[in-house]
This record gives sequence, C-alpha cells and structure tokens, in this order.
Amino acid sequence: MAVTLILASKSPARRAVLAAAGVIPVIHESEVDEPAALRYAASERGTNVEELSAEQRVSILACAKAKAVYESWKRVADSAASASGDLVVGYPLEAEAETAGSESSEIGESSSNALASDSQADVTHNVDTAQTRDFSGVTVPTKTFDIHDFAYTNKSSHDCSGVLIVGCDSMFLLDGECYGKPHTPEIAFERIKNMSGKTGQLWTGHCLIDAKTGKIVCKTSHASVTFSQMSDAEIRAYVETGEPLEVAGSFTLEGFGGAFIEGIQGDPHGVLGISLPLLRSMVAELGYAWPDLWNKNTLEEVGAKNDPTSTEVPKENVHQPGDGWVQCNCGRRHWGHNGAAGVLLARRDEATGRVTHVVMQHRALWSAEGGTWGIPGGAISDGESAIEGALRESFEEANITSEDIDVVGAYREDHGNWCYTTVFAFEKPGHSVDPCAHDDESMEIKWVPIDDVPKLKLLTAMRTDWPSFRARLDSLAAQR
Repeated sequence: MAVTLILASKSPARRAVLAAAGVIPVIHESEVDEPAALRYAASERGTNVEELSAEQRVSILACAKAKAVYESWKRVADSAASASGDLVVGYPLEAEAETAGSESSEIGESSSNALASDSQADVTHNVDTAQTRDFSGVTVPTKTFDIHDFAYTNKSSHDCSGVLIVGCDSMFLLDGECYGKPHTPEIAFERIKNMSGKTGQLWTGHCLIDAKTGKIVCKTSHASVTFSQMSDAEIRAYVETGEPLEVAGSFTLEGFGGAFIEGIQGDPHGVLGISLPLLRSMVAELGYAWPDLWNKNTLEEVGAKNDPTSTEVPKENVHQPGDGWVQCNCGRRHWGHNGAAGVLLARRDEATGRVTHVVMQHRALWSAEGGTWGIPGGAISDGESAIEGALRESFEEANITSEDIDVVGAYREDHGNWCYTTVFAFEKPGHSVDPCAHDDESMEIKWVPIDDVPKLKLLTAMRTDWPSFRARLDSLAAQR
C-alpha cells in the first residue's frame, strides 16, 4: 500500500532527512502566524506565552502547521468532490494516426499540421527541450464521461491508498530561555555568543494527521546539544553565511554550524528538524507501515535559479512526487509523471450570467514556451486526481482559492502515456477571487477580458484549444 506524505514546511533540512530515508514528501507550506498561534494557545490555557514550556510551544506550533495544511487539503478535496458537469476526453494521436494512414501514399502532402509549431520558434522559448504539440487542423475524436468518473480515468501512476500530513516545529532551550529563529544578524550573534561552550536542549514537535480519516497523533523529541567555545570572529563569520538566521536556535548540524557542535545526546534527526524514529512510530500508530512511504525512485532531480525573467529553472523550486519529464507518445517531452492539470477560471456578469473574464498566467521565461500566456497549473502529485492537482496548483501559483469557485467541467487531452486536464470553473456568486503570482513560475497573473484572450501570445495548446474552450465556457454559463 502506497502512502503519500505531505510535509507542512519548506525546510530543506527536513526534506533532506526524509529524502535520505527514501521518502520524498509533497511540500505544502502552512503559512501559520506562529506568534499568533502561541498567543491563542496560551490564552486557551489561561496563561501567557512566556510561561509555556519549550515542549508545549513546539507541540502547539507543529499541530497548528499540520492542521492548516490539512484544512487546505480538505478544501481542495471537497471542491473536487462537489464538481459537476462532463469530462470530455480528446485523443489527438488517434486522429493523427488515421490521417497519416489515409494520406501516406500522397507525395509531398503533409499528413497533418500537428507539428506546425516547429516553425514558430520565434514566438516561444525552450523549443528544443519542451513545447506542446500543435493539433490545430486535426479533428480530434472525443469521448464524454460524467466528471465523477474522474477517479477512474485519471488514476495516478503511483496508486496511493493514504495521505499523511506532518507538521514540525523546533526550539532551542538554553538557561531557561526558548530560542526560535533569530531572523536578524544582530540577534543571531548575541545568541550564538551566549551559547558558546554551553549545553542546551533542542526540542522538536511533530503532528501527524491522517488526511482521509482526520485522526491526529502529536509527539515531541529532544536532544542535548553541546557547543564548542567560539571566538567573536568565528561567530561573525558564521552569521555572515546567513545560515543561522532562519533556523531554530541559530545553528544547524548539517551545515556550517556542524563544526561548532561538540556533542549530541539523544535523537540526532530531531536536531535536524524531524525525528525519523519518532515519525515511524507515529505512522504505525495511525495504522500504516513505514516502508509504504518509500518513494524516492519516483523523483527526477532538476535545479537552477530565482528570477521569473530568467530562462533557467529556479534552484529554490521544490520538486515533488509526480514531478519530472515524460517522453510522450506525441514525440515531445512533457512535465508530470502522472500528467498535468490546470484551472481555467471564468467570471460572469451578475446580471446576465455571461462570461466576462478569465484568469490567465504569463509564464516565466524558464518554463516550457516561457513568455507565453496560459492557465495556472502543473504536475499532478502522487495520490491526487487531476481535479485535485489542478486546484492545488492553481492556488499555489495563482492564489485561486478552491472554496471560492465551482468546478463545472473538464477537458482532458490524452496522449496515451501523458495527459493534460483543463478544469473549467466559475467564480461562485457573491465570492471574489484575487489572482496573483504566488511563486516564480509566473511573470504575471490577472483577470483578462474574455474577448482579449486571442490577442495574447498564447501557449501553443491554448492557442489551438481556445475557440473550443471559449464556446464551452459560454455554453456552461448559459446552462447555469
């Protein structure tokens, strides 16, 4: 039985610990307001934050992070479950094969214009590495399903029987004082100077939630950490690396700080931010086996830089289960081992119900066909349906909140070993979606008047599909 682990953190150290143990987690950052969470918990206990122990603090924050991600996961799952309408599946390669067979004897005549985009390198970027096929001029055979047949027609290549969400938080306790992240060089210097030559305790809270049942397990680990005597020059040099500014206790075991740690008593993984032995016991308590989380061979490692106008993939991008290139049956490379999906979100006039605007994404130059316009989306993660993947990706990339939209249909372009699913959605009456670029995959995301969409430099597939997409949006709006 395969189990997907969602890590409610972007911590490179926690992800590295899990990866070294064979578990590549899906990353969902919790964005919890930590001081506010501690104040609320202290108030519930009838006390103040200063009187909370380090163990209590890390437990409170770990639970707050896991629960925030669980609620986000549940909203996406609920929105996908409440989807209505039809799933139309198109099979362009079948049409291409038929056309090629019928015209194979005609010398000098192209069988189809499905490769027409090869002549359009002047309007796209990264043509040699990834570009969607142009199936304009091809009559694509289709089949129509109820959208709730999605689970069958979009089964993940990594069949997942469980989803676990883990939240963690760490604090360092020294001389009765709790140290979180220092954030500034000045605070980091003073803390490390005080820690020099002393022994403190690193506490790490863990909260594990079974997303499909809502069951929760919370536990903490701790270890004693002894520091070397450090000179002011060494402390300044360490602070200047930037490493201690955003880590609990102002030190790391696996980085520059490792040379200044003389000894550890207790669980060393807990010092790195997540205790593997403790997590294994928590997984078992929820009824799963630890080896069911092993999935390291599903990930392709890629890397690069942090600028949406760059043609290099940002190295800070976190790559997750389901990410990676597929050599598609259409002859191109496409992103997503489980396929990819995105949301075409429309806004309607309150009085007439007609579609007036759609959300469009101006793609970062490093992406496939960078500089063109399309819809927010991306690779489907292990354990997700195409609708769930589209909703998650559109929130992560474009701030499209699933509770503010209604899914009303979908179109899946099926290439056999790879598919892209366009999920059609309307902004709910009385709700307002405020799209914006959440990450470096976009140069811009905005509402575009529907009549202006063809005026944009569109992604090849979007340019081909837009007339039918526009017609379907208008039809769906009229039905509602």
